[in-house]
Amino acid sequence: QTHLLAVLLAAASNFLISVSLNIQKCAHLRLVCQAEQKPCYRSKLWWCGIALLGLAEMGNFTAYGLAPITLVAPLGCVSVIGSTFISVFFLKKTMRTADILGGTLTITGIYLLVAFTPNVPQELTARQVQNYLVSWPFLVYSILEIIIFCILLYFYKRKAVKHIMVLLMMVALLASLTVIAVKAVSSMIALSVKGKMQLTYSIFYIMIVLMAASCAFQIKFLNQAMHLYEATAVVPINFVFFTTSAIISGVIFYREFQSAALLSVFMFLFGCLLSSLGVIIIARNKKEEHLQIPFIDCGHIPGQKLTGKIQPDSHSSCYGTLNKEDDSVKRQS
Repeated sequence: QTHLLAVLLAAASNFLISVSLNIQKCAHLRLVCQAEQKPCYRSKLWWCGIALLGLAEMGNFTAYGLAPITLVAPLGCVSVIGSTFISVFFLKKTMRTADILGGTLTITGIYLLVAFTPNVPQELTARQVQNYLVSWPFLVYSILEIIIFCILLYFYKRKAVKHIMVLLMMVALLASLTVIAVKAVSSMIALSVKGKMQLTYSIFYIMIVLMAASCAFQIKFLNQAMHLYEATAVVPINFVFFTTSAIISGVIFYREFQSAALLSVFMFLFGCLLSSLGVIIIARNKKEEHLQIPFIDCGHIPGQKLTGKIQPDSHSSCYGTLNKEDDSVKRQS
């Protein structure tokens, strides 16, 4: 029953994220089309989107405290389905065959995730988190993660490698620490609310610092990836990397598959594969949408006749100069 509540909460939160992003996008479009350009923070619609985003993240935070990481993290695919649903039914866009196929695969994957998720106790005390933090599997995992991250950071800083795989692998490595810290903090807060005080332990504040720091750097690299590459490429790759890193961290740190049957593990991983494949199919070949900036159609200037190309070829000798036919127009001006 607790797992079902966490699933509903995580699914609703991720759908709210898609609604929030579309509202923010709509606010940016309205601001661009206005005669007087204003910053986005002066738009009430934009703030409405930000408020929904904050509410959604609070829901995800709570869900991590109620269910295993391996169940909550893959449900991020709901935001992709939500964006497709909004674009088709509210923004009147065409439903593609890829959307139907991808949505079907993703929903099937979600069902398998819920049905075969590991059944582990979710009440994590501060002492349990401390024990997990110094366990040898996590120490080995941490050392490997630090080595890989340092290698990627070397290529990023010294060699100026800004490849999408490098950026999103760093995001995924940081995300694994974020979900570990989020689950620990959320679980300790939930226990404290029930009367079992956990906020007096130093590990609680260590996890808060780890959560904030890893989340900040994660956003930094993700924003750079979104700036350099199209969202249709970033979204599916980031989802696959994030889900994989979250599952690995849940298995190693919280030992969420320690007593699970082999069939349950196989079906759960198959559900993750279907969800990831569905997200990739939905995002594949989807056209990028650009802001519509108002402009004057030079072919319909009142009182002037179109005598040739408005803008010469950039490789021609007359690029950036007026045509001879326009000399009279220049003298009149």
